[in-house]
Amino acid sequence: MLVFRLVFGLLLVAGLLCFAMYVATGQVVWRQRGLVIVKWTVLAAFGFFAVLILERLALML
Repeated sequence: MLVFRLVFGLLLVAGLLCFAMYVATGQVVWRQRGLVIVKWTVLAAFGFFAVLILERLALML
């Protein structure tokens, strides 16, 4: 669980840094990179929480 939180936090920081670089330089490539990082981070979080829910459902049966 700690490893997931660390990776999730680092990915969000990386996305924010990409957006900061976009604001600082005005280059669109930084915004695109930031959006890709944030998109995959959110998808990974949904997958992680789906696994947690399925584990709890399996214990209930």
